[in-house]
Amino acid sequence: MVKKVLLLAFMAVFAVFGAACGNQTPSDTSETNPNEAEFHIGICTSTFAQSEDESRGAEQLIKQYGDVKDGGMIKHVTYPDNFAQEQETVISIIAGLADDPKMKAIIVNQAVGGVAAAFKKIKETRPDILLIAAMPQEDPNLIESVADVITDPDNISRGYYIVKNAKDMGAKTFVHISFPRHMSIELLSRRRAIMEEACKDLGLKFAFETAPDPAGDVGVAGAQQMVYEMMPQLVAKYGKDTAFFCTNDAQTEPLIKQVANLGAIFVEPDTPSPLMGYPTALGVDLKAEAGDWPAIVKKIEEAVLAKNQSGRMGTPAYSFSYCNSVGLGEFAKSVIEGKAQKDDVNAIIEAFKKITPGAEWATSFYADANTQEVKKNHLLVLEDTYIFGKGYSGVIKEPVPEKYLTIK
Repeated sequence: MVKKVLLLAFMAVFAVFGAACGNQTPSDTSETNPNEAEFHIGICTSTFAQSEDESRGAEQLIKQYGDVKDGGMIKHVTYPDNFAQEQETVISIIAGLADDPKMKAIIVNQAVGGVAAAFKKIKETRPDILLIAAMPQEDPNLIESVADVITDPDNISRGYYIVKNAKDMGAKTFVHISFPRHMSIELLSRRRAIMEEACKDLGLKFAFETAPDPAGDVGVAGAQQMVYEMMPQLVAKYGKDTAFFCTNDAQTEPLIKQVANLGAIFVEPDTPSPLMGYPTALGVDLKAEAGDWPAIVKKIEEAVLAKNQSGRMGTPAYSFSYCNSVGLGEFAKSVIEGKAQKDDVNAIIEAFKKITPGAEWATSFYADANTQEVKKNHLLVLEDTYIFGKGYSGVIKEPVPEKYLTIK
């Protein structure tokens, strides 16, 4: 009898407990986390193996605003290293971010092939999501048709400013190093033409030298070695007061190394970042300084000055790739919160300035090379050059002469 009473009591308690559990809904559970972000921002970058700076920027956003999986604001995904051969995967990863009902903005940095298709797919079902493409690698007209905001390095203005800086740093000759594949790319060939014209106007001799294509038979290591070996001959040919510039990231490291060893001039790398070429070329260990750009520049500067190269070598002080991740994340947050409009150029520049103390930025709209049609959603962004031993050059405060903007 006692056992029967106990069993009935247990069943009654279990029934009450079960009813309580059955009445609890998912929305009840979410209400127990008042700190959950009201909206989400997605950011898709390359992996660390491909390019560290973009991912470092995404990490910084997560540090500031939290990871979605922990109730935060930022969702970071990466596309595969072999993205050119896996475009369907790229499209799926980016479009998948829109499955989150809280997703209000998606940033892709760098916007490789397949991003336009992913954005188009998102637009069909989630037109409310702000879509931002940084450094797109697809046809400008294609990405402009689906992205709300696009940012690119201002290689048009850089064509003039890099030569102007070279002259101010004491250069008498400007040597542009590249290869046919890169010269078939419209913006790169256009920049070269601007550099040549700027040299004529500013009184510098312009020379073009061909280097091996790292994508060719010699490979990356072979192309790097050949640039390293050709530099003593080029410095002997043109003199130490020669500024050298190359269009390939892999070849930047041996170029910087030899410029420092031979006492020539180097204004800045093709890809705007102090991490491009300098650490390896000068043997600078930056593990302890990772993500701290002023500390990175200071340590590289010490190595440059140790080579007696004060005033003869420079770089953008902050990585443009890193700034795209963090700055565009801040901008997207402002738009979502109603503090800025998606076409507010000043808001973008202010977001970049916020994370780059001491640096100056300028921006202009991309204009189609053939029609000169101005694209208001495609921004060309420019960072002032930091000259080691001297400080910021200040050249971007001077407007680029109008003639250079239409050179093809």
